[in-house]
Formats: sequence, C-alpha cells, structure tokens
Amino acid sequence: MHAERLANLRAELARTGLDGFIVPRADEHLGEYVPDCAERLSWLTGFTGSAGLAVVLADRAAVFSDGRYVLQLASQTDAALWERQHIIETPPPIWLAKHAQGKRIGYDPLLIGEEGLQRYLDAGLTMVATDPNPLDTVWTNRPPAPLDAALPHSIARAGRSSEAKREEIATALRAAGQDAAVITDPASIAWLLNIRGSDVSFNPIALGFAVIHADAGCELFMAPAKIPPSTRDWLGNAVSVQDRPALPGALARLKGKRVRVDAAGSPAWFAQRLRAAGAEVVNAMDPCLLPKAEKNPVEQQGSRDAHARDAVAVCQFLQWLESAAGRETEMSAAAQLLAFRAEQRDFRGESFPAISGAGENGAIIHYRVTEETNRPIGVNEVYLCDSGAQYADGTTDITRTVWTGPGTPPEALRDRFTRVLKGHIAIAALVFPAGVGGAHIDAFARSALWQAGIDFDHGTGHGVGSYLSVHEGPVSISRAARPIPIAPGMILSNEPGYYLPGQYGIRIENLLLTQPAPFENALKPFLRFETLTWAPFDRRLIAPWLLTRAELDWIDAYHRRVAEIVAPHAPASLHPWLAAACQPLDAA
Repeated sequence: MHAERLANLRAELARTGLDGFIVPRADEHLGEYVPDCAERLSWLTGFTGSAGLAVVLADRAAVFSDGRYVLQLASQTDAALWERQHIIETPPPIWLAKHAQGKRIGYDPLLIGEEGLQRYLDAGLTMVATDPNPLDTVWTNRPPAPLDAALPHSIARAGRSSEAKREEIATALRAAGQDAAVITDPASIAWLLNIRGSDVSFNPIALGFAVIHADAGCELFMAPAKIPPSTRDWLGNAVSVQDRPALPGALARLKGKRVRVDAAGSPAWFAQRLRAAGAEVVNAMDPCLLPKAEKNPVEQQGSRDAHARDAVAVCQFLQWLESAAGRETEMSAAAQLLAFRAEQRDFRGESFPAISGAGENGAIIHYRVTEETNRPIGVNEVYLCDSGAQYADGTTDITRTVWTGPGTPPEALRDRFTRVLKGHIAIAALVFPAGVGGAHIDAFARSALWQAGIDFDHGTGHGVGSYLSVHEGPVSISRAARPIPIAPGMILSNEPGYYLPGQYGIRIENLLLTQPAPFENALKPFLRFETLTWAPFDRRLIAPWLLTRAELDWIDAYHRRVAEIVAPHAPASLHPWLAAACQPLDAA
C-alpha cells in the first residue's frame, strides 16, 4: 500500500518537473493535531506520530522525527522504502543538501512557515512552491474538510470578553506601528473570539483564519456552514465572517499596510501573498500567544476545578489498576480511564489519545496503542499511563507510572523512578526570578538522572491551554525552549522521565500554574509554581534513601493534599485505597 502511494507521488513529481518534494506533518495552520484530511505524512509513510516530515526524491526517500518517536518510526515505516532519520541529528535541509543539491524541490507554501522554509534556502536548495499539492493530487480518497459548528465560549468560562481581548491586541499593534496581524492558529482565534469547536480530535477548535486590525476590527475566514446564528450574534458586528475563498482578496486589500505575520507559526503562503500585494510584512510572534498563555483569574480557577474533578477519575483508575494485572490490556485500561472521566461534570473528551504502555511499550515515549500492538498488562512489570481530559473549564494532562505487583520492584527500577521523582520535585518546588525562561530551569529536572549517567530525550514541560490545546506555546521547559520568560498565569507540565528500550518507561507528570512568589523586601519579582494535578505516586517504586528530608516532606505534603481534594468528592469505595496511597512514606 505505502509502496504504491510512494510510487504514485514520484510519478506525479516527474510529471510536474519536480525532483523532490517535502511532506510535513502539518495542516494549513501548522498545528500539532490535524484533521483527517491533513494526515498526509501518515497516509504516505504509515508513521502516525505528531511530529515529523518526509522527503521524497526520485531514487531515495527519508522520514524524520525527534527522539520521542525513534522507536515508533522504526515500527511503523518500511525500511525498504524509507530511511529513518533523527530530525535533530540530521535536519532535513542538511540531508537534502547532501542528496539533492541543484535539484528542484517542491513544497506546499500552506504547510511550512517562512522560518522553516528559510532553512532549506540557507542550505543552498532550489525550492519551488507548488499549487496544487502533488500529494493531494494522488490521494484519491482523501477525507473532506471538517465542517463542525463553532460555538460560543461563555464569559463565565473565558473570564474576559472578546471585545476586551481584541482591544488589547489592537493596542499592541498600534504601539508597534502595525496596521494588522494575520492569525492562522485556530487556538488563537478561539481565545480571541471566545469560541470553541470540534474540527480536530482532542482540541476544541474551529478551523479558520483571521485578520485583526489596529482599530480592533476583525475579519474571520471560516466556512459559513460552521457559523450558526447564535455564534454569528455572539461574534458581534465588529467581526466580519467570510468564506475561505475570500482570503486572498482580503490580503490584497492590505496593500501599503504594515502587517504582522508569525514566520514560525504561520504558513509561508500568507507572507508571500502579502508581499505580492504590496504590503510590508513584519515578522513577529502571533500577538495572541502570550495573553492566551497568561491565564486570567477565572481561567485559573477553572483549571483548579477541572483538575479536582479529574483527580477523582484518575484515583478511581489507579485503584482499579491494582487488580488489572494479568486480566486487562493496554486498550481496556485506557477505555476504563476514559469511562471514569466521562462520569465527571463538564467532561468534553480526552485532550490527547491516552498513552497506555505496559512493559516495553512504555519505553516508546509517545506510544499509541492499536489493535496490532495491544498487549496484556502483565504481573510484576511497569505500566505507564499518560492521559488528559478536556473539561469546559480546563484542560488536564497527567502521567503516572505504576508497578503491577504483587512482587517487589527491582532495586535498579526503584532507583530510576526515584531519580525521576527527584527531578519532578525540583521543578515543582522551584522559586525563580521573573525573566527566567524554560531553557534556564530544564536542568533542574535532569540533575539526579545526570548524576547516574542517564537522561531523557524530550522536553521537561509544555504549556497547556484553558479548554484549548494540551500543547500550548510559546513557553516550554526544554533545552530548546524559545527565550521567552515564564510569566504568572502560565500553565506548564512537569514531566521528567527515563526510558529503557525493550523493558520499561518511567514518566511522572503534573501540571503547574505559575504564580508570584511573595518575598518581603525583595528587590525584584520572583515566581513559583502552584500544583494543579492531584493523584498519588506509586510508593512501591520510591526509594526513600535517595531522597532528602525536604523531598520526603514535599511528597508527604503532596499526598495529604491529594487526600484533602479527592476524598470529599470520591465514592466511599475509594476512601480506603486513597488513605493507604496517601499515607506518609515512613508510615509502617
């Protein structure tokens, strides 16, 4: 199947005079999660990870992804068709420069940002914009674009009106001497206009584009079928709604204007169209990203409430797991967790496909169980579950690693788990000055692992939205994080890990809310993290002798808080398990 698809694409490239073509794992919004009609990389290669890219030449082809997907890439793609490459160690422009110098390499300008495109140009490659996309030409049974309705997101949940948000963005544009900004991220549009949708699995967004002007007026480009009368009234007269075919004309009307476009987050097509129309393109970050990330008090409280309800479901699941070993599978466990969450108020769905990995599958960092890979959860092994939920008032993301018992975990395993836990505590308890970014604190999560000569090949944390994407920019905790300071109101994950290929994976994840840290007579502002996620750690995997007194006290205090939050809302049948799971570590 994939061999035929690759052959058909090569034939189309030859027909159009191209020597090669780039297939990113992206849609026209450059999002991580995409609708079925944009799953081009998966269709062509079989690789279903959320980050990757393929390069097709006449005589060779390669598929690239990062360290999270090394094992998945090997298992899902055909080595006879595809060279598998680590996208950091062998960037696609470098690979192409080696194998296709002087060749005409096609790209779809709606699927790559200008910043990304520039890397290929800097490598000396001849890049040719294509219209139509040659892969779309040979994808004969391509699914249609989604047309689900965009619906109002109430002020009671959003905390601020769309009018106030649009005026904030317009004020920033005027201060920068800019006439308009192109918004291509549907999550930014959802935040700006206080709407939500269901066009993309796990993300409550409605796909569309917008242009916001310096007078706070806004043009929304979205299929009219997606805008019911209630939403049209909700948007108000200051927001015009036009179908997608009207977008080129709207960009042409910006002739002579200074227009802000995010070169990293927006397709290159927009800047190319604007320049062709005679507009001045200003490369600057999507103006909605920072205010969206800095949750207002209503959104902060909504996240606390959502996490408290989610904690009940997760604790029910952890109790259920104690009798699951030997009789349940990865898929049935994920289904049971989903069932517990579905009982909670305002549940809207999962925030991503649950990573339910037993034994060696837990070592695949972004493992996604399928009918083919589904395995039983065995006795006396490690089980990792990374999952999350969308609630009307918040988005959750939690990972717990458990020992399935009844035997005692090996000492080496307890050592690794405890080192991951030490890194988790180091981030959770951190106090740091304002102005510090995610790259500055990432090492705190790794220090205990580094002391044992080990590490993990992913970032320590990502931003999380307010009933929006579970992966939200612009801030993350990573060595590769953008130099953007962490600010009050930002929600970040804290998820160090350790992975032993072929044996097990360990990850411990909570979400954290950034808050001011009050210091009397401080000469500059400091920040701290407020924990949002509440579920016990598996005490069987903890080696107390590796922990300092402060770390032991942190764990005991955390478990006391878990019991306080969960017990009042949990069924009586959960109370004995909860009390045992949350007792002090030195309890007999």
